[in-house]
Amino acid sequence: MSLSSHLQELKRKHQTLSEAVEAAQRAPATNDFDIVDMKKQKLRLKEEIERLSP
Repeated sequence: MSLSSHLQELKRKHQTLSEAVEAAQRAPATNDFDIVDMKKQKLRLKEEIERLSP
């Protein structure tokens, strides 16, 4: 897998998590711990994207 395609995949995962967080925040029955976990995953992805970006 090339670096470019790896970065694209990370960005796609980040976007998917972002949408999931937004949906979870709108849902009244969502556990706050689940939202926090998704946000942490999103932050790790963002940090890796920044680290690998030229």
